[in-house]
Amino acid sequence: MSIGHTLLGLLESGPRHGYDLKRAFDEKFGHDRPLHYGQVYSTMSRLLKNGLVEVDGIEAGGGPERKRYAITDAGITDVERWLATPEKPEEYLQSTLYTKVVLALLTHRDAADVLDTQRSEHLRSMRILTDRKRKGDLADQLICDHALFHLEADLRWLELTAARLDKLRAAVTR
Repeated sequence: MSIGHTLLGLLESGPRHGYDLKRAFDEKFGHDRPLHYGQVYSTMSRLLKNGLVEVDGIEAGGGPERKRYAITDAGITDVERWLATPEKPEEYLQSTLYTKVVLALLTHRDAADVLDTQRSEHLRSMRILTDRKRKGDLADQLICDHALFHLEADLRWLELTAARLDKLRAAVTR
C-alpha cells in the first residue's frame, strides 16, 4: 500500500493535522497495521517537499506547533494517476512454501508432513478470519474476504501438490 497516496487521498476531503491523518488512516486501513506517528510525519514532510501538500496553517499549543496540511492540485493529480494505475497482480512465483516442499524432497524428509502442517496453519488462519469477518463491519468483511480467497487458493495448491508429490519427487531428485 502506498501510504503517501493514501494520506493524500484522505486530505482531499479537507485539510488535516498529522494526528487526524493517522487516526483516519488507522480507522479505514490500519486495522492490522496502524501507522506510527513518525511514519505519518516523515511521509508528510516528503509530500511537502515534493509539492503534493502544503501547510494550510500552524497552531501553537502547549506542546510543539501543529501543522495543518492541505493537498495541492499536483497532489490531486498524483492521486488520480495512482488510482487509475492497476496494481501488478502478485503471482507468487517465488513461493517459500514451494521451496520448503522441494527442499524436503531433496533432503529426504517427508514433504507430505510439510504440506499437512501448512494446511493446518491455513485452516487455523481461515477460522480466525472467518470469525473476524462475522463480527466486523463491511470494510473488515471485504478485507477478510480478500485474505480468505488467497488462503483458499493456497489450499487448492496444497491439495494439488500433495496429489503430485511422487511426480515432483522424481522430477527434482533426478
